[in-house]
Amino acid sequence: MAHCYYHALSSVRKWGGAVEDYLPLHQWFDQSKAILADPRHRALRHHAEGIFMLEAIFGETLINADGRVVPVRLVGEQHVREDLGSIPSFADWARLITPQAWMLRGNPLDGAEGVTIDMPGRGEAVAPRSVPPAQAVGTVI
Repeated sequence: MAHCYYHALSSVRKWGGAVEDYLPLHQWFDQSKAILADPRHRALRHHAEGIFMLEAIFGETLINADGRVVPVRLVGEQHVREDLGSIPSFADWARLITPQAWMLRGNPLDGAEGVTIDMPGRGEAVAPRSVPPAQAVGTVI
């Protein structure tokens, strides 16, 4: 689906009511188009957690113009399925992000001078390391 209006029409066909009952929910999913105007914008809200965020923001149910109670989560699931065919997790999206060196740059934390983060080369797997836990402050050796 290309536009929130058509998602809302689909909701009307499914649960009755009017386009205006559903339009704000579908617009919430697609607000991320304002910062990334291609299908990658969906990574921000088109996943299982995004559906639960929709419910947290708009409430568990809505009452449409026909007086019917409609679960908000179902409207969210409808939107994501219409756009993607299924409901991914956020982890499904995040796995597609290739870590870059700039993502790990930052200022050293107080007391962390000399700590470095080794980045794997392109195509190399990240090897787990066992690092001893930090010693508690005030511990006598």
